[in-house]
Amino acid sequence: MGGLDGEQKELIKKLVNFRMKEGKRTKVRVILSQTLNRPAQTERDGIKRMVEAVENIKPICEVERVRVATTFYGVPGIVANDRQQTLAIRWILEAAFKRRISYRISLEKCSFDEILDAYRKRGIARKKRENLHRLASTNRSFAHFRWW
Repeated sequence: MGGLDGEQKELIKKLVNFRMKEGKRTKVRVILSQTLNRPAQTERDGIKRMVEAVENIKPICEVERVRVATTFYGVPGIVANDRQQTLAIRWILEAAFKRRISYRISLEKCSFDEILDAYRKRGIARKKRENLHRLASTNRSFAHFRWW
C-alpha cells in the first residue's frame, strides 16, 4: 500500500487494528485489500472511496450523560476529530458484521457493501449517525449543563 498520504495510511492502520483478532494482522490486511479492491481498477480508487465513506459517516456531535443533582441529562457536545474517525470506522464494521449475520455471506462482501452504502450516504452506519444527530438536536435544551 505504498504511495498513500499520511491520513490514508492512518485510516488503513486503524481499520486493520479494529478488525484484528488474536494478532492476525496479515490475514486482516488481505481481507481489507480484497474489500477495497473489489470494484476498483486501482488500489487508490478503493482507498479514496473508503476515505470518503468514513467522511460521510463521521458524527459532528454526540450526547453525553451528565448527572445534575439526582437526574441524568443527555447533554449534546462536539466530537473531537480522532473520536469522529474512530466512531465512523466502528459503526461501518459493526454494520458489516450485522449484514454478515443476517445474509450469511462473506465478510469482504458485507464490508464492501457497507463502505459503498456509506460512500453513497445511506446504509446502517449512516442511519446510526443520523439517529445520534437527531438525539443531540432534541437534547439541545440541556446544553447549558455542559461545563467541559
